Parts: sequence; C-alpha cells; structure tokens
Amino acid sequence: MDVMEGNVGLLFPVVLPVAAGVSVLLHKGFWRNRGRLMAMVLGTLLLEAGLVFLALSGGGSLLLWQLTKEVPLVLAVDGVSRLFALLTAAVWLLVGIYSVSYMKHEREEHRFFGFYLIVLGVLIGLDFSANLVTMYIFYELMTLTSLPLVLHERTKEAVAAGLKYLFYSVAGAFLALFGIFFLLEACGSQVFTPGGVTVGAPGQEGLLLAAVFCILAGFGAKAGMFPLHGWLPTAHPVAPAPASAVLSGVITKSGVLAVLRVVYYVVGPQILRGTWVQHVWILLTLVTVFMGSMLAYKEPVLKKRLAYSTVSQVSYVLFGLSMLQPQAFVGALAHVVFHSLIKNALFLCAGGIIVATGSTRVAQMRGLGEKMPLLLGCYTVASLALVGIPPMSGFVSKWYLSLGALASGTGTWAWMGPVVLLVSALLTAGYLLPLTIQGFFPGAEAGKEENGEKIPEGLTGQTGKIRISAWMMVPVFVLALGALWFGCFPGALIAMLEKIASGVL
Repeated sequence: MDVMEGNVGLLFPVVLPVAAGVSVLLHKGFWRNRGRLMAMVLGTLLLEAGLVFLALSGGGSLLLWQLTKEVPLVLAVDGVSRLFALLTAAVWLLVGIYSVSYMKHEREEHRFFGFYLIVLGVLIGLDFSANLVTMYIFYELMTLTSLPLVLHERTKEAVAAGLKYLFYSVAGAFLALFGIFFLLEACGSQVFTPGGVTVGAPGQEGLLLAAVFCILAGFGAKAGMFPLHGWLPTAHPVAPAPASAVLSGVITKSGVLAVLRVVYYVVGPQILRGTWVQHVWILLTLVTVFMGSMLAYKEPVLKKRLAYSTVSQVSYVLFGLSMLQPQAFVGALAHVVFHSLIKNALFLCAGGIIVATGSTRVAQMRGLGEKMPLLLGCYTVASLALVGIPPMSGFVSKWYLSLGALASGTGTWAWMGPVVLLVSALLTAGYLLPLTIQGFFPGAEAGKEENGEKIPEGLTGQTGKIRISAWMMVPVFVLALGALWFGCFPGALIAMLEKIASGVL
C-alpha cells in the first residue's frame, strides 16, 4: 500500500481545523483583531461541518501512513464513525457560536480558539480511525491538545486541575496500551471489524481477559469511570464554560468510543460474555452511576455539580455497553447523543448565569427565573431530559438501557442495573431541579428563617431582567430543543442505532 491511498476527502475534516488552529496560535498579532478572529473561527466551523458531511457521504477509507508492514495508520467510515463525527461537528459549531460572546470576558481568547479548533480536527481523526493503533495515536493527541482548554485561566487552581487531567488521562492511556500490545499479538487483525475479529490465543484466555480489563479501565478514565474519575470535578469548574461543555459532552465520549471499538470491533462481545471482566465492568459502571449522582446531589457549586453529574451519566453509556445486549447497546449509543446535547446545554446555561450575575453557587441563584426566564427555561428542559421525564430524550435512552439489562441474562445485574438507574434518576432530579424551583418560585422573603435555616437573598433583591447576548442564547435554545425533539421523534436515530447493533451483536 502506498502513502495517502484511498479517499483523500477523509483527510480534509482532520487537517482543516488543525491548520486553522495552528495559524491562530502562530500569528497572534494578525488575529488580535477580534472581528477577523471570529470570522475565521465561525467560517472554519461551518466549513468543517460541510466537510464532515461530504466525507461521511463519500465513505471509503484512506491510508495515512504505513508505520510498519503490520501497523498502518488508516481512516475509514462506518456507522459508529458517522454517529460520533456528526455529533462532534454539530456540537462544536454550536458551542463555538456561544463562545463568540462568552470569550469576550476571558483573556487570551485567540489561544482558546486556536486549541479549540485543533481539538476538533483531532477528534474527527479519532472518530474516523479504522484500527487500534490509529485510534490510540489520535486518543493521545486529543489529551495533549485539550489540556490548554483546562489550563486557559492560568490560575493556580487551573494549573493544578490541568496537571490532574493530564495525569489521569496519560495514566489511563498507558494502562490501555498494555492491553493493546497483547491484543495486537492475540487477535488476527487490529482492524475494526463489526462483531470482533477471531482471537488466536489458545491457552492464553486468562491473559486476554486481563488485557481487555486493562483497556476498559484505562480508556474508562477519559469517560470518568470509577476509580479514575477524579479529574472531572476538578477540571470543569476552572475551565471556561465552553471548554467545560465540550469536555463533558464530547471529549468524555472519546473514552466511550475507545471502549466500544475494543469490545465490539476487536475482541468481540462473545469473548467477554459471562466472564469476570463483564461482571467487574458492570459493577464499576453502577458504582460510578450511583456515586456520581450522590456527589452531585451534595455539591453546592453549580459547575462542579454538573461535573459530578457527568461522572454519573457517562457511566450510563458504559453500563449499556457492558450488558453486551442489543437493546442496551442501542440505549447506550442513544445516551451518547442525548447526554451530549443535554450536558452542553446545561454547562452553557451555567456559563450564561455566571457571566451575567457572577453567581457560582446554586443558593446564590434564587429568584433567577424573574431575571433570566428564557435561560432558566432552557435549563429546565435540559434538566427534565437528563432526569428522563417523558417525552424528553433521556427517557428514550434509559428505557432501552433498562429493557436491555432485564433481557441480558446477567443474573443479579439484570435487575440491579435498572434499580440503580432509577435511584440515580431520582438523585438527578434532586440536584438539578432545585435551581428551577427556587428560580421560578423563590418563596419566602430573603433573610427570614425557614425550617431553622436562613433563606439566602440570591437574585431576589435585584430589579429588572438580566439579558445575555443572542450569540449565547441561540445555541442554548437549539441544544435544549434538540433534547426535546429527539424525545418526541426518536425513530430515525433509533433505526440507525439498531442497524449498528445488528452488525456487532
């Protein structure tokens, strides 16, 4: 095979945003003109969305480089890459539009937008990866290029959070690499094949399972799975709201994508079904779901509360994948889409509130509904969707997850999973809806005592509405609308996901 053999159109969505981001970083003086910078960023994001669509329509594969005879770097398109690439491009565009106004309040915005564009290109490369080594290279690049988004503020807290993010991500990736080395020898091919490839490791079944578990735990770090979840609640509060949104809604899904590819496209679910790896994996996901919900329930700072929520909600996806069952698989991929829309909406709402009011704690936002009714309305829609109230989108994915668990034949886990998901849903209502209730129905006057506690004044003492830019409000509205739309009309998406599931299970 020659270098650059195949559909070159697959390369453009990877190279364009990376080149644009590098240009912003290298020519700071030229891009300090804000109008010029915003035009370039939005133009790149719009063009990128078109290039992704054309690449997915064209399909095929592309050989990037032949590292060795056995290790080529290849991009290709299949059902999973279509799902993740479309989601990434759409969310990146909406959050980028939001950032046009939000980043006015941040210093060195050209640096933020430079790395924001670079990470987009790397993520598309990750989505298009056709084999284990290509995926791993883009996975590591994604960690390194997204680190500056966490470090953006350059405060002591931001540096500490960035180092923690780097340590957890690299440690997890190295743990996964140990397993990948074994798989490259044990499997007949490293190419992603629906249903997995034939495993040729007679007498080494125990080592194979240990290798797969290392991969699950290592890539699970990016997805926030216990015990390597600690970076999420540390990184999110210190990063700008747009960075927190994409970290939670998209970048955590890179860990999900890596796990999905290994289990369903390399090893094969039949190898793991009924083994200790499956049972421990299920246990870790359910522990993470419950623990993340409980920590979010007890957290008073809004962005940190949403970060703990991400820890919990992304493990809904991992739980569905761990069932190794078609309906649960469909529920898991549906929750990838729904959680991305919902959590981006929630973090962007949090950013709008913080910019407009300076409040970071939920108790300080009492009476918010009178001041910012549209924003809080969007927050409420997204919150109801995350809880799983019909007809919101979260109900659809949790319905499939529960049905899949009950039909999985995994013994105790078959009923324990839905129970934990139900408890987590109740806790989700407990940590998201108080802001809505206190925002629209502040109740007793501030300063008085109620049930032995002094009621905080929040925003009730302020007069007049608080307005934020349409650049910030429109993406929030679109994301909230998406969370509702997919709950009311999920048919096309579910049909697409069922087609993917039929190929691997």
